[in-house]
Amino acid sequence: MVRPSSRGAQAQCAHFSIFGGKKPESVKMEWQPDPAGLQQILQLLKESQSPDTETQRAVQQKLESLNQYPDFNNYLIYVLTKLKTEDEPTRSLSGLILKNNVKAHYTNFPAQVTDFVKKECLANIGDPSPLIRATIGILITTIASKGELQNWPELLPHLCSLLDSNDYNICEGAFGALQKVCEDSAELLDCDALNRPLNTMIPKFLQYFKHTSAKIRSHAIACVNQFIISRTQALMVHIDVFIENLFALANDEDPEVRKNVCRALVMLQEVRMDRLIPHMHNIVEYMLLRTQDGDETVALEACEFWLTLAEQPICKEVLSGYLDRVIPVLVNNTRYSEIDIILLKGDVEEDEQIPDREEDIRPRFHKAKTHTPSEEQDGQDSDDLDDDEALSDWNLRKCSAAALDVLANVFRDDLLPNLLPILKETLFHPDWEAKESGILVLGAIAEGCMNGMVQHLPDLVPFLIKSLSEKKALVRSITCWTLSRYAHWIVQQQHELYLKPLMTELLKRVLDTNKRVQEAACSAFATLEEEACTELVPYLGYILETLVYAFNKYQHKNLLILYDAIGTLADSVGNHLNKAEYINMLMPPLIAKWNSLRDEDKDLFPLLECLSSVATALQSGFLPYSEPVYQRCVNLVQQNLQQSMVGIQPSPDSKMAALSQPDQFEPPDKDFMIVALDLLSGLAEGLNEQIEPLVSSSNILSLLFQCMQDKMPEVRQSSFALLGDLTKACFQHVKPCIADYMPILGANLNPEFVLLPFAADFMPILGANLNPEFISVCNNATWAIGEISIQMGADMQPYVALVLSQLVDIINRPGTPKTLLENTAITIGRLGYVCPQEVAPMLQQFIRPWCTSLRNIRDNEEKDSAFRGICSMIHVNPGGVVQDFIFFCDAVASWVNPKEDLKEMFFRILHGFKNQVGEENWRRFSDQFPLPLKERLSTQYGV
Repeated sequence: MVRPSSRGAQAQCAHFSIFGGKKPESVKMEWQPDPAGLQQILQLLKESQSPDTETQRAVQQKLESLNQYPDFNNYLIYVLTKLKTEDEPTRSLSGLILKNNVKAHYTNFPAQVTDFVKKECLANIGDPSPLIRATIGILITTIASKGELQNWPELLPHLCSLLDSNDYNICEGAFGALQKVCEDSAELLDCDALNRPLNTMIPKFLQYFKHTSAKIRSHAIACVNQFIISRTQALMVHIDVFIENLFALANDEDPEVRKNVCRALVMLQEVRMDRLIPHMHNIVEYMLLRTQDGDETVALEACEFWLTLAEQPICKEVLSGYLDRVIPVLVNNTRYSEIDIILLKGDVEEDEQIPDREEDIRPRFHKAKTHTPSEEQDGQDSDDLDDDEALSDWNLRKCSAAALDVLANVFRDDLLPNLLPILKETLFHPDWEAKESGILVLGAIAEGCMNGMVQHLPDLVPFLIKSLSEKKALVRSITCWTLSRYAHWIVQQQHELYLKPLMTELLKRVLDTNKRVQEAACSAFATLEEEACTELVPYLGYILETLVYAFNKYQHKNLLILYDAIGTLADSVGNHLNKAEYINMLMPPLIAKWNSLRDEDKDLFPLLECLSSVATALQSGFLPYSEPVYQRCVNLVQQNLQQSMVGIQPSPDSKMAALSQPDQFEPPDKDFMIVALDLLSGLAEGLNEQIEPLVSSSNILSLLFQCMQDKMPEVRQSSFALLGDLTKACFQHVKPCIADYMPILGANLNPEFVLLPFAADFMPILGANLNPEFISVCNNATWAIGEISIQMGADMQPYVALVLSQLVDIINRPGTPKTLLENTAITIGRLGYVCPQEVAPMLQQFIRPWCTSLRNIRDNEEKDSAFRGICSMIHVNPGGVVQDFIFFCDAVASWVNPKEDLKEMFFRILHGFKNQVGEENWRRFSDQFPLPLKERLSTQYGV
């Protein structure tokens, strides 16, 4: 055993200063704990295992305070590795506290403490206790992840040498530690700085695939698995041996081994399908078997195979002959097990009076506002198989349903001959568990098999609507979800047939006595709102009556989902909501909730999002509520900015406390600022010029200037959205700030990397963490520039050079997202509209992507101003459009109903070009047009 390192005077003094006693003279001796101090720490460790929360909190504070003493961590490692007579939970807890100290304070450890901890770890990796071995392994990988692989050169060679030990405990402990290091430091293990240790480690791991111990075999596979997705060269050169060894373990008796074999084959599909193709028949047979494994964790890993295979081009070819066997297995796996039902409290039908536990409420993250040319916000994906969130986030039931979903998208209606007979049996099965799984499957295949299902929907939809009244709450809740998957078809039929009955029953379920059903019904109704939009207007009174009643009925968790349903309704029906009777129903409970929440309450997030949609929809109808809402939003922004500045103001001791000492400063949650900015945007959009008095009496524009320079992309994204909306609503207040705002907007026009005008001090800290994706920031900045251009007119001229070249870069960049392309094209057009002389010289550099970007958006004011701009630029620089004139013709033809003066501009350009080239050349040129384009131009413009 490695002897403890000797301690210096500092450690010795520190140990006395923790537990009392005199500070001795500096004496060099082996480190040993003070018996009294050791007993105090053991007592604290035992007390921390108390079920009493207050006791745990007090112990936690005491343990944290001990970190000020350098040799406190010596005591912790001593308890873990030396006190073998102590109970294992106490020893393990000591190691886990040490692990946390390593994560938080490792750079402050004295060298002798670090050395002592490392030596003790390596000397005791073979402890007889599996729990202690695992704890030491966790400690080792935590130290390694703190950059210590380079400063601990003996670690990997020593652990690898221990694999050859005849002592099982030593071999298993070393392998367990290596597995954790491979998981946490995979990239570092394949770098030159460490002389690429994987070149020797992977061949060694492969030798242990045939070890007599299942645990060792499992460790060996798990270690190698860490390097599949990254295509690590050290593994790729041994790929055939690896696959051969996996096949040899296919029928291993140990479930952990089987699980790791399945995981490896799933990942190999993604990176080395070429090596699997010759064996695909056997692999499919194996995965079919394993997807039915008695161990659900193995079955889950195997089920992932079908998800991954569906993404491969050869999926159809490989699986066509197996659908009759794969489909029944996947459908069977969607049934709730007895354990699932117990965990879900499936036997509890009425629980609406039971308060929610706070730990059951998932944290919510606000999605910052993004402007799209069609004025539509990206909706939340409501198609998640989120019917059993009380279980783990991902389980065999969800994975099987997801596999059916993706396979339906591959095979489309070819899936139905194998599936429909099974559905017929399960949907009408007397056991509710079978019926529930059939309804889940029916929802899972909705997208992929919609064409083939249409003929069955006239019978199935009424059946599903009737199932909303089933006795079992779990059946009612999954039925809500499945009906939402067919909402698109339902709203296209006669309302009396399906929409009205569905809406009636779904709103009953919104008021269900079971909280799970309430949640599912609210989410499904939000999907129905998105699909039906203004088709719901005739039923608004009934809908609002139900949703408002739910305010007084719902517990905490579902109240947050109710806000989403109300916000989605407002987005869907727009200003149809602006009626006194609707406002009087809806606003009082919303404002009462608004007034009851504290500024630091995170329930403000969904409520602010909801109010943003409501304010936009109600327009002037929101005016009576606008002033307190507006002022609170401004206050939220100001408070958040002030809290941020506390940590970055220069102080006598620290220039940037929040960033350099994050453990001493808790930065504010900027989601509060983001949702407040977005609600202000909603107010500006809804109230329009009526917001002017509120803006004039507040400091929002100076706050906006700070927010636009925030290091968090989402803050800037929402800031630019608000800037654009304020520009449209009350430009007289924005105009004096334009000279300050434009350089910031220009600096945010690179969607790949945004370098902000922060102090240089920030960059070393931020540099390693900069996210390369700033698409939404760039998108909103681009849109705001376009809105400013329209308001500024010719006064925009000094700023054109600041932004034009970046905009032209964006529109020509391959892979630019559609929304950003459209906004960029509109903004370039608007710049050209107000400053044609400055923009027209670059016409040839952007005209083709400009035309293709705008040909598919609907007629609206933004498109109108952009096309006026392009016409003005063509007038200034007609040569810039000549080479790509066919694209201009196509873009002009995309207009359904242009205003007369714009149509006249198109007419003059088209006929001018035709006259310039002559009748014969025009005929040859127009012969290239697709027939619909040729006919449209002839009909509309006579060319």
